[in-house]
Amino acid sequence: MPAAPLAAPAGSYSRKKPLDLQDDPDSEPPTLKRAGSRSQPRPPGCLLPLSPPPAPGSAPAIAPASRLGPYVLLEPKEDGRTYRALHCPTGTEYTCKVYPACGSRALLEPYAQLPRHEHVARPTEVLVGPQLLYAFFARTYGDMHSLVRSRRRVPELEAAALFRQMATALAHCHQHGLVLRDLKLRRFVFANRERTKLVLEDLEEACVLTGPDDSLWDKHACPAYVGPEVLSSRASYSGKAADVWSLGVALFTMLAGHYPFQDSQPALLFGKIRRGAFALPAGLSAPARCLVRCLLRREPAERLTATGILLHPWLREDPVPPAPFRSHPWEANQVVPDGPGLEEAEEEVGLYG
Repeated sequence: MPAAPLAAPAGSYSRKKPLDLQDDPDSEPPTLKRAGSRSQPRPPGCLLPLSPPPAPGSAPAIAPASRLGPYVLLEPKEDGRTYRALHCPTGTEYTCKVYPACGSRALLEPYAQLPRHEHVARPTEVLVGPQLLYAFFARTYGDMHSLVRSRRRVPELEAAALFRQMATALAHCHQHGLVLRDLKLRRFVFANRERTKLVLEDLEEACVLTGPDDSLWDKHACPAYVGPEVLSSRASYSGKAADVWSLGVALFTMLAGHYPFQDSQPALLFGKIRRGAFALPAGLSAPARCLVRCLLRREPAERLTATGILLHPWLREDPVPPAPFRSHPWEANQVVPDGPGLEEAEEEVGLYG
């Protein structure tokens, strides 16, 4: 079956749609193929429910294995629209993400815009059925949210090595006109079993900029990671600066084991974020504390750029060893939520309630 290379869509546009507040140029783009031919069976029906994922605590329904071209789709993962997939000719395992086919142009446009990078995952193959699009990604081995949840805190030296990769991915996207928007720990996944290499799992929420202006008007973000300017009454905000704030929340959470701003009530949570006051945990080195503060500044213009993050002393090859860790009783309940919580709530929430 011939593969049609993915080309940048004509009249490329910016995905600045109304959103809810809810967590190298020569390289080859992902292969786009039309699923279904004489040599391939028709794609299965709607493999994934397009309704919200099942409630916490209830196991997702296990669909029987379905054949899709050279792949067999196995059981779905927790989000209800991502499947384990097996490539039958090679026996290689992939992750298959399923989307409505009608949104294929907006979904694939960021990959056409962005040159390949070792810390940004991209589809190895894309199959399009009558109603659904199937994007196949290399297998991953867990995500940063789960790592922080299980470890409570990531030691500074290890956190610096992992965060450098996260910042590198963000800088690459910003340099090539992409704003990631829904940035959070869960979107960074491990590409190896040793869990030392991180990649941005996809560009699903990325916004393609049409020029140097990175102003956005939508209110799309994960509650725990949303920047104060997104919650303000301003008509627009800097998408890149908002990404940097979200990355700062991720760094704080890695080092502290809990979010810098937490509350069970969205209105109270947003109030804390607007004030921008947070307490760094004891035991962090001075460079680590400095970097967190440089990212979590209330004024977007005062934050480091994504490229500037990589020049910070904490991310040099020989970081300053941190002071011995001392726990405090008040930290007992300050942990990264397990299961659906601030990072998973992506429904519409009143901004000013």
